[in-house]
Amino acid sequence: MSDAPLSPPPADTDKRRQILDGAREVFLASGFDGASMGAIAKAAGVSKGTLYVYFESKEALFEALTIEEKRSLAESICRLDHDDPDIAAVLRRLGTSLMEAMVRPDHIASVRMVIGAAEKFPRFGRAFYEAGPLLGRARLRAYLDAQVAAGRLRAMDTDLAARHFFDL
Repeated sequence: MSDAPLSPPPADTDKRRQILDGAREVFLASGFDGASMGAIAKAAGVSKGTLYVYFESKEALFEALTIEEKRSLAESICRLDHDDPDIAAVLRRLGTSLMEAMVRPDHIASVRMVIGAAEKFPRFGRAFYEAGPLLGRARLRAYLDAQVAAGRLRAMDTDLAARHFFDL
């Protein structure tokens, strides 16, 4: 498994956002196997034809939703100010934000949804990992690199330190 973060998401349009919101509602209510493109189109308020213009299949839609949700969560949690010299406070805030996000019912439901579908489609698990935990780790590594460069931390394997932090 590559440790390179995913490429940026495609440009977000209002219609795409509307479809993803409808898909989230249907997937959370019915799971991957129980969801249909017809139900997703109905929940999103679009035609099935419009749905297929944006996403070629239910699998592509589920994967896009997974990537979007995890990337958004990682970006919101891991907003780290590289100029903040109070490393302990930054790590404490990051850890608190991470724990608060992990216990939210909507996050737990999302994780369960991905786990349920990943047995049949392992790439969903990979997409989840790359868009969430791997992106968060890369952001923490960049913060730690900035602290080493500023002389506030001793030289270290910042990737390993970020892995250890997130593995806690």
